Amino acid sequence: MFNSRAKSAKVRNGLVSGTSWRLRSAFIWLSSILFACFALTNVAMALEPVGIGRDTVALDLLPAVEFHKSDGNNFQVSTVPGADGIVRRIEVESVLPNPTGNWAVFSLANNADTQIDRLVVAPHFKLAGSGVVWPDLGSRRIAAITPSEGFALDRLENSEADLFLVTLDPGSVITFVAELSSDRLPEIRLWEPNAYKDTVNAFTLYRGIVLGIAGLLAVFLTILFVVKGSAVFPATAALAWAVLAYVCIDFDFWQKLIPTQPGYERIWRASTEIAIAFTLVVFLYAYLNLNRWHRALSAFTLIWLCGLAGLGILAVFEPAIASGIARMSMVGIAAVGAVLIVVLAVHRFDRAFMLIPTWILICAWLAAAAMTVQGRIDNDIVQSALGGGLVLIVLLFGFTVMQHAFAGGTFATGLISDMERRSLALSGTGDAIWDWDVMRDRIFVGSDSDEMSNMPFRTMNGPARDWLPILHPDDRDRFKATLDAIIEHRRGRICQDFRVRGEEGHYHWMNLHARPVLGSDGEVVRCVGTLKDVTGRHKSEERLLHDALYDQLTGLPNRELLLDRLDALTSMIGVCTDVKPTIFVIDIDSFGKINEEFGVVTGDTVLLTVGRRLKRVLKPQDSLARLDADQFAILLTSRSEVPEVAAFAEYLRGVIRAPISFTDTEIHLTGSIGLTGWSDGSTPDELVTEAELAMFEAKKLGGDRIEPYRPAFRTSKSGRQELEADLRRAFTRQELHLYYQPIIRIKDGSTAGFEVALRWEHPQRGLVPMGELVSVAEASGQIEQLCQVTLDEATRRASDWQRISGRSSLFICVNIASSQLLRQELINDVSRVLKRYHLPPETLRLEFTEPVVMDNPERSARLLDKLQKMGVGLTLDEFGSGHSSLSYLMRFPFDTLKIDRNFLRGERHDERLMIYSSIVTMAHDLGLTIIAEGVETDSDAEKLKQFKCDYIQSRLYAPPVTAEEARRRLQEKRTRGKDAGIRRTA
Repeated sequence: MFNSRAKSAKVRNGLVSGTSWRLRSAFIWLSSILFACFALTNVAMALEPVGIGRDTVALDLLPAVEFHKSDGNNFQVSTVPGADGIVRRIEVESVLPNPTGNWAVFSLANNADTQIDRLVVAPHFKLAGSGVVWPDLGSRRIAAITPSEGFALDRLENSEADLFLVTLDPGSVITFVAELSSDRLPEIRLWEPNAYKDTVNAFTLYRGIVLGIAGLLAVFLTILFVVKGSAVFPATAALAWAVLAYVCIDFDFWQKLIPTQPGYERIWRASTEIAIAFTLVVFLYAYLNLNRWHRALSAFTLIWLCGLAGLGILAVFEPAIASGIARMSMVGIAAVGAVLIVVLAVHRFDRAFMLIPTWILICAWLAAAAMTVQGRIDNDIVQSALGGGLVLIVLLFGFTVMQHAFAGGTFATGLISDMERRSLALSGTGDAIWDWDVMRDRIFVGSDSDEMSNMPFRTMNGPARDWLPILHPDDRDRFKATLDAIIEHRRGRICQDFRVRGEEGHYHWMNLHARPVLGSDGEVVRCVGTLKDVTGRHKSEERLLHDALYDQLTGLPNRELLLDRLDALTSMIGVCTDVKPTIFVIDIDSFGKINEEFGVVTGDTVLLTVGRRLKRVLKPQDSLARLDADQFAILLTSRSEVPEVAAFAEYLRGVIRAPISFTDTEIHLTGSIGLTGWSDGSTPDELVTEAELAMFEAKKLGGDRIEPYRPAFRTSKSGRQELEADLRRAFTRQELHLYYQPIIRIKDGSTAGFEVALRWEHPQRGLVPMGELVSVAEASGQIEQLCQVTLDEATRRASDWQRISGRSSLFICVNIASSQLLRQELINDVSRVLKRYHLPPETLRLEFTEPVVMDNPERSARLLDKLQKMGVGLTLDEFGSGHSSLSYLMRFPFDTLKIDRNFLRGERHDERLMIYSSIVTMAHDLGLTIIAEGVETDSDAEKLKQFKCDYIQSRLYAPPVTAEEARRRLQEKRTRGKDAGIRRTA
């Protein structure tokens, strides 16, 4: 157990002869002279001896220790007078391979009449008085202790302190010389062995409890981090592990786990202090979500963490410096954290409020630690108490994090009762609680939702009869019958929609879901459920139903509703044999020319006028519907005789031919009318088809005709059906060709881009008009294929032309002529061709007319926004042809206006030019680009140049050309540009 070091001291004892007083006096005189000489040569004499009795348990020897500094391997000192009164001189040789030159001398006197065994204890580390700047991080303090009598003291093995066993004979006075391993000796005590053992054991129990709590806390927080990946959990777990490591070092538990060489504990101690500061900063940053407030806080935190990480590297080489900076940074962290918590708490940040108590405890702990390291607090328990306080702080951090998790619902799963879960679910839906106390006849309705703020809750909270005045008259009887049925049958559920008059006077649709609650006698005692405002849902359903059955422009029934009425009429004919309906299909002749000449808005106005005229000539039992763009259908039941039907058909023809006044002109229309009578066994769809075939026949014969259906029409295809079949073959026969009309930049006359023009060269009919081609493609379901072919070919050509011309800004315009194309597939098609041909998105411009976007404005706005975000250019075509086009500039994200060609035609030309100038100025103020169409004279072109119009697109200046011709022109222009550059260089 004892490590005996039998190093003898070189003791030269002065001899005293008892035979002669003269000799004795001479020796004393000589000794005095020698003692004075040794004092003059820096050989010191120890202090007064410390008396020890049998009851002495522990003594602080530090006040009785005298420190010396010497050079070399030997140290000389005079002892205090022994029991015989003789002063001796001893010389001690260093046992260290590299002597430090630091020595400590003290003296002990046994005042008892028995032998006494004591322990000299010098702790390796003492927090009290260790210092802030360049702190003492501990080390071995005493290398060996040599007494003035006997052998060197035996060292007892201990990892926390230097222990030496001292045995004092009765009445002995012994001087001890201790060789120090370091330049500091913060504490040295003399302990009774059993008392020291008891003290160590007492602290061992306390330290074991603290270590156990710290370890469990670190493991628990790590498990929370694994279960929940929020950033605050790993930050808290890291802080817990750093504190656990610090406590293990401070309580000398680390040495038992991983034995290290003497001196390395200073590095470990400094590293753990740095780790605590580092993880505390991380926790503060993660818990307070500082990244959400300002970037400067994130940058400041990153710099601070980098500095602490650098301290970790410095700790390997200079642990004392690193530890001192880390201790000062802890004070800075506490101060900065306190300021942040106060500021965020003032802004009502919940996490800051929850952290206030723990942060106050941190500040108190730092204040106590600062007083301890400065030596203001110095006792046996302060160091262990500070370690336990640090673990307590981490425990409070863990509680704070868990409290936040519970409050924020992070651990909602499995930690709340079923009743609480139901309550939270009801609160989340925003529904009102509906509770009917049947026994007292009281209905209670309550909600915190803003949607129910207009409901008359004061009136609704009362007897069931009080609900009747606020219910819609059509819903009162149904509401009463439902409640009566629940009480009578004592089972079932209430799921009913009814209307309630709100405080503003309007009716709201409410949805009631409830179920009865039975008492012990089986009777209904309560009826409990939820009440929800479903007005928006009913309005959406009504709007969808209306849109599905009625035409959006005219408000007339569409084909589906007409077929439904025909089907209902079929069952009526079986009962009323005198009912003989007639079906008319009316098509406006050459309606496309009206759109081209007057604009789409005018065309819509004409259709509304025709619809109103047709409706006025019908009786209540007749029906009018709009089948297609310019096609109407009439279900005539008020007239059944053939002469009456014939006269009515002629009257319809005259109604259509009546001129329509438009500004200073009159629009004359004609109609192709096909009709068919009722025939048994025919379905509604077949009847409408027969009338359409008759209408197509009237149109084939030149229009402005009335044709009754004849069975022969079924054996021959109509012109429209033939075109549909021919169009399907046109894709494979390559009858569809693209032409490209140049768009000229006005300021320099250069070609800025091209507009695509699709042409169908029919083998028999020749060139098919574009309007008819689009109509046939829509009817046959080939419009998407037509758009894909056009878009693919146009973007491929544009990519090729940009490459050969060296102009990446050369754009291509593609007209989206059908509302059927304005859907999600268009987004996918555009994205696909841009990626395939590596075309810059801004050089692809899609053109839309007013009818295309207004067919479904909500869907059009969403898709146009997506196209704009892709970078694709959006052009409003035929601008100026209608009265409502200005509103579309604010509603839809167009970036280019193409002014209609008809704007420069007609009378009052000068006034038209003034309006033209205003349009250009307005568009430029809105950041829009202007393309002028239909410029036919040089004077108009010059005027547009003065107006600062951007582009001209006109057959007069640049007619449409084939793809090869456009490619050749671009190559020639680039070649001429290079030649001119060479000549200028020469």
